[in-house]
Amino acid sequence: MSYASLFSLAQWTADPATFLPPASSSVKLVVALTICFILYLQALSSDRNVNAPTPRIRFHGRVPLAAIGIVVLVFWSWSFLRLPQYAGSSAHPIDSLLTAASAQHDAWLQQASTSNGLGECVNEYKRRYKRNPPPGFDAWHRYAMERFSAVIDDFDNLMDDLQLFWALEPSDIRRRTREAISDPWNEVAEIRIRSGKAEIGPDVKPTHRWMLDGVIAMMKNYIDKIPDMDLGFNINDEPRIAIPYNDLQGLHTASVPTQPPKSNPFNETSKKRAAGWNFSDPSSPNKPFIDYSFQPTFHSHGSISCHPSSSARRSHLWDTLPLCTNCLAPHSTGLFLSNWTLSASPCHQPDLAHLHGFYLSPAAFKPSKVLYPVFSQSKAAGYADIRYPSPWNYIDKAVYRPTDEFPDPLFAEKESTLFWCGATSEGLSRYGEWKGMARQRLVHLANNASTTFPILLPSFPHISSNARYQPTYTTHLVPSAMLPEIGLNISSIALVNKIDRCWDDDCPAQLREFGVVGPSDFQSHWHYKYLIDLDGAGFSGRFIPFLQSRSLPFKVAGVFREWWDGRVTAWKHFVPIDIRLHGLWSTLAYFHGVKATEGKSGRKGVTEMKARTEEGEKIAEEGRDWVGKVMRKEDMEIYFYRLLLEWGRLTDDARDDIGFSM
Repeated sequence: MSYASLFSLAQWTADPATFLPPASSSVKLVVALTICFILYLQALSSDRNVNAPTPRIRFHGRVPLAAIGIVVLVFWSWSFLRLPQYAGSSAHPIDSLLTAASAQHDAWLQQASTSNGLGECVNEYKRRYKRNPPPGFDAWHRYAMERFSAVIDDFDNLMDDLQLFWALEPSDIRRRTREAISDPWNEVAEIRIRSGKAEIGPDVKPTHRWMLDGVIAMMKNYIDKIPDMDLGFNINDEPRIAIPYNDLQGLHTASVPTQPPKSNPFNETSKKRAAGWNFSDPSSPNKPFIDYSFQPTFHSHGSISCHPSSSARRSHLWDTLPLCTNCLAPHSTGLFLSNWTLSASPCHQPDLAHLHGFYLSPAAFKPSKVLYPVFSQSKAAGYADIRYPSPWNYIDKAVYRPTDEFPDPLFAEKESTLFWCGATSEGLSRYGEWKGMARQRLVHLANNASTTFPILLPSFPHISSNARYQPTYTTHLVPSAMLPEIGLNISSIALVNKIDRCWDDDCPAQLREFGVVGPSDFQSHWHYKYLIDLDGAGFSGRFIPFLQSRSLPFKVAGVFREWWDGRVTAWKHFVPIDIRLHGLWSTLAYFHGVKATEGKSGRKGVTEMKARTEEGEKIAEEGRDWVGKVMRKEDMEIYFYRLLLEWGRLTDDARDDIGFSM
């Protein structure tokens, strides 16, 4: 099967901009209504006595209002189909998405830091989470205020990640932690905290030592405030804990508080906590994890947390060629992604099984279907890993640091190019799995001469030049050969250095299809106006530097979410792109603009669409400003500090009696 066959005109036969039925369906509707009207009149004229003579149809007297309504509807529908569509809306769908994003961000910000002072913060915590804050909360609050944290109250991501563990006894959590970290095969590395000091456990792979060093660096300013505990950190990119739906519901039920917060909790964790982490026989009779690398994972793990009646559980899509409009409609407005949070859910998207390397063939995947306490840098929706700020960003493994050689010019001065370069690190391919992986699909989409792009463009009616009419936006199927004519041949997208993570014929097959380019300095990204970001085997470490720059980040909604999810808003601070990539070029056309062309060779012309340069620059600047307030290294420390206090309380045998109260 050729890679080009993954993208065909069949994907776009239904107008992706509106998901309305084609005109032929509307004609059928009119015909059906007409037939119904005739049958209705026939029924009115019939006598209930089957032996009576057939009466003549009469229209005088009382004709039911419903019959008149059907007549009006039939003729209105027919007239609608026949009349030219002169009137239309001049508003592009993205205009509305930008407005909605601003309102969404304002609403989030209003509730993210509602409290004024420690007392109000404690009360807000109790209102939100139905518990007392953990011991040491006053010191955490002081730490956050001294670092001018813009977020004080909204730590819903953190609390959601920990909620299920309230269903387990503290001793069970500690035992499961020991089981996970005791065997190097599990690839869960240990950090041990004792008497205000942290140290890395034995058997950590040298290639992953940086990760544990970064974790310890992140807690160095408050380690003396953290109770004794052992922590297990996932050293793989892929998440680990996938709980089946029925088990998940039981855990949720058991984790809900049944009593109001105690009025006078003890503001200190238990004495001699360290002894509770020591086990004479740390080994488990059964391995807590299994090796599920190099094989499909969507139906075995990725969707098992969904309701049994969900599309992901009921549907197995064998024909992967057509675009699954039912899969993307719940989180989309036409071609454009409109609900970032919902786009991560696999439950309404059975086609995700074929759209990302993590679901197709992960390179290092050792999951468990039992609730083990594993701290991960990111996780897919439905997984129960505990997210924490990534050391990759904290210790500057990918950093925004412009230089004289690689400056970050103003938005208007950048090269108007959509830029991406990266590796084939998303998953391992042996039997053609690469054809569905998001990174390879992006490179193909940008460089294949046979690709057809659905692009939402303005259309004006062919009427008198004296008339004043607004354009109507419709989806045009634009062949790649036409992109230079309309000014959209502006992408620079390529794989770098070599083809990785492949076996047998899949390595040379990808090299023939894509080729590779040489590596470039990471700081060279700032030269380009549009930067596209995709997940790899796990989260992308580039996104925060992209937000910090003056460029406009396009973020593909892959499968992974990080600790900061919710703090930045799609269409307000970055441009979201669906993982199917069907709206990418239409989104680019909105910001970059499109040149007018005349029709030729049986092909329709294109009306000019002015560039929304101001809108693009505004998103870039607001994202740059906001990330400097809520995703700083200080914010990572504040998040992790609070996470460790919560974990200290959760793993304490006296957790129902301890907490902070004014």
